[in-house]
Amino acid sequence: MLIARELRITNIAEYILYMWQVEDLLRACSFDPEKINQHLVARFKADENANKEIAEWYSNLAVMMEKEHVQEKGHLQVIINLVNDLNEFHLRMLEVQKDQEYARLYRTNQHSIAEIVKKTGLENEVEACLNALYGILILKLKNDAITESTKASVEGFGKLIGHLSARYIQFENDDFEF
Repeated sequence: MLIARELRITNIAEYILYMWQVEDLLRACSFDPEKINQHLVARFKADENANKEIAEWYSNLAVMMEKEHVQEKGHLQVIINLVNDLNEFHLRMLEVQKDQEYARLYRTNQHSIAEIVKKTGLENEVEACLNALYGILILKLKNDAITESTKASVEGFGKLIGHLSARYIQFENDDFEF
């Protein structure tokens, strides 16, 4: 909750990736409140009031996941909507061409994005990039091997999504307009 709150206002892409991780952590805890407290809440080493607030946040997410039938796979609708908003922002950035650095980053990564879109079957380019970034995170956590070409592609996605995320936050804060 504390991390999510900060990321939501500072880096929308990291927020989305963090929330995907939280969904997976809740699944790993089998939505069991005791496991959630032991493995997720306790790691914050917060005071009693903060621990209650954090536990309630996780509990609310677990309830939302149950109501939306995403206990085994998938994402909360609020996060899906955010990914779609970010993709619409991406398309607008490409259409308007106000940010030349973003256009350059996109052109540089366009081939790799097309490949990942083809492999995943996703039409949403931002979601495809985020999925690739999340996949690499999972591979790193498992200490699995990652090819140099995959590392290079994902590094490019990271730069593109990082730039997009920064612009999105600026747009939300009325510090960027088309």
